[in-house]
Amino acid sequence: MHKLLPLAALLLALPAAAVVPQLQAPDDVRELLENFLEIGEVSDAPAQAALERRMQRAVAALLATEGYFSPSVALRQQGEQLLLRVDPGPRSLIGSVHIDIAGDLDPARREALVRSWKLSAGQPFRQADWDDAKQSLLADLLAVDHAAARLQETSAEVDPEAHRVDLRVIADAGPRYRFGDLKISGLQRYSPELVARFNRSVRPGEGYREDRLLALQAALQSAPYFASVSVSLERGDDDAAAAAAADGWVTAPVRVQLRERQPYQVSFSVGFSTNTGARAGATYRNHDFLGRAWDLQTGVRLAQLQQTASADVFLPPDEEQRRNGVGIAVENSDIEDLGIQRYAIGATRLQQLGSVEQRLSLNWQNERQSPQGAPSTTNRALTAQAGWTWRHAVDPLDPAEGTSLQFQVGGGSKQLLSDQNFLRTYLRYSQGIPLSANNALLFRGELGATFAPSSAGIPQDFLFRTGGSNTVRGYAYQSLGVQEGSAIVGGRYLVTMSGEYTHWIKPTWGAAVFVDAGNAVDDWQAMDLAVGYGVGARWRSPAGPLGIDLAYGQREGKLRLDFSLAIPF
Repeated sequence: MHKLLPLAALLLALPAAAVVPQLQAPDDVRELLENFLEIGEVSDAPAQAALERRMQRAVAALLATEGYFSPSVALRQQGEQLLLRVDPGPRSLIGSVHIDIAGDLDPARREALVRSWKLSAGQPFRQADWDDAKQSLLADLLAVDHAAARLQETSAEVDPEAHRVDLRVIADAGPRYRFGDLKISGLQRYSPELVARFNRSVRPGEGYREDRLLALQAALQSAPYFASVSVSLERGDDDAAAAAAADGWVTAPVRVQLRERQPYQVSFSVGFSTNTGARAGATYRNHDFLGRAWDLQTGVRLAQLQQTASADVFLPPDEEQRRNGVGIAVENSDIEDLGIQRYAIGATRLQQLGSVEQRLSLNWQNERQSPQGAPSTTNRALTAQAGWTWRHAVDPLDPAEGTSLQFQVGGGSKQLLSDQNFLRTYLRYSQGIPLSANNALLFRGELGATFAPSSAGIPQDFLFRTGGSNTVRGYAYQSLGVQEGSAIVGGRYLVTMSGEYTHWIKPTWGAAVFVDAGNAVDDWQAMDLAVGYGVGARWRSPAGPLGIDLAYGQREGKLRLDFSLAIPF
């Protein structure tokens, strides 16, 4: 009878209803345990004993990943609460580190690989860090020459009493590889010569580099001709190849597996913008125009204030990775009481120079300007232009992170089919500054100048107007410029600047405050910046950030909503 009293007391101490024990642990391990430990409910003494045994095993396994190899776990009643008390014990530190890399490896590189090892003696042991260090060592080996490198043996010997972990890694670099010929499969419509035009990195006879394979794959993926691309080194039997290599190098072909994209593509879209109103558009693209792998791009865009149609043909890149193209465009617009009818033809050369995109073009255009309340004029210009764009961003669709710099220069001459002598320069700069995971700053600025005796005879493309979304918010689209009659026309000088702070309330939704300033004038001495400021909402859509802005134009004393949305289908 007396032996039953402790059990009865314990049963009385437990709550009648099932409860979930409360976790009690140091801050260093609490988050890990809360995220991954499934505690469960307790309703009686046998359930408490079973839960305590299960928690001892689960907590030990979890804490071992963070270097705690001697934790203590107890389930105890404290008043009306049932507590799961966890003491992780001392954290184990890394003791010795032994790294051995076998194979035909340059001594200097072997030393550099060992020196770059991420875990050193005295650091706390974490399973994630240990796994990352091993994979980093292997990745560094695989990156250059040694395409067959592998980890032969890895061990982490734990001494719980000494709170010490000794690490051992034995890697085999394997033979050294060099590139062989390209072996291309999957082509039906296009020729192997087209693939060779995009190959700037893999040359037969050169030493294997993983980044060069990735560069070739990225170049082919960015081309409009292929739906999927896989580029790999075709190694075969590494040991047999190494034994047969006379000079210590194994030559292996590069396998390029392709799946061609359908050459024809038709798309439609509808949208609305506070700049030009409701719009609808259609595009047609043929990647194999005339059966020559020429890229034909045509489109029509019909908005309330602006209608455009264009057709461009781009040739595949040449040996210098230059893409040449020709095109034609027609435009009709009526914005801020300025009617424009324009048609233009031109030739363009695009080239990627490292991280800089270069564009060279020669264009001729005929433009009829009809400002309300002023005489209509017709302006013609044959222009040579050059532009350079440099971008550095983790996500090209997110301007809040990274830098963008664009510079353009071009002009025309009366001696060469132009109505006016002029030289146009333009600079645009954008800088995103992340402050934290949820906060960011964005600064933008534009400077433009067209050097000419006057703006007469110069098409509007080579003059400047501003205002509207993405420029000076709080003012209508292209409403900041030079007054002519009741219309706003372009001026020879442009200045805009903008500062914006965004706080992301959720991963895809944020709120912003901003200040913009800018103007376009025909006399630099008359430059008077119009200021706008306001608040906005942001959405990280799959197509890039979209925003709705409510801005106050200080010059006009009015609130204006800026909004843009397009839906492709």
